[in-house]
Amino acid sequence: MNVNKVILVGRLTRDPEMRTTPSGQSVVTIGIATNNFWTDKSGTKQERTEFHNVVLWGRLAEISSQYLTKGQECFIEGRLQTREYTAKDGSSKRITEIVGENMQLGSRAQGTPSGGARMQGAPTGAGGYAGAKPDQTKTSAEEEIPTINLDDEKEEIRIEDVPF
Repeated sequence: MNVNKVILVGRLTRDPEMRTTPSGQSVVTIGIATNNFWTDKSGTKQERTEFHNVVLWGRLAEISSQYLTKGQECFIEGRLQTREYTAKDGSSKRITEIVGENMQLGSRAQGTPSGGARMQGAPTGAGGYAGAKPDQTKTSAEEEIPTINLDDEKEEIRIEDVPF
């Protein structure tokens, strides 16, 4: 069994760069930064940031170029792919990037207009994933998720009352 699966949740390092192939296919490249925090043996908190190159194709590329901006949080699910190319100086180069197959928008960067995790009127599919099957599409008005605030509850919560 072989598995090639990548899941990233991070912030965009730059605005999406949209291009079109000679055959008319839309392609977008984005950069995503993810952070890792840990405490070393001496008790000092450490942080490491990783930078990832992501490629999105087709309708997913169009949606990302329209709604994503630098600093915005984003969920990407896809696969690793390595390709070779010849640099301007004639040398052969290899690059490994994530080919995005699903995407979900997150919170915007601080100081920008508020945007939700869902795009009004855009075909995002189940769970807000833009790469999901269209027959699973629900608008935010249809999908109102009930919540339980434990601070407001005076009596014990019964399992029958839980909506899922």
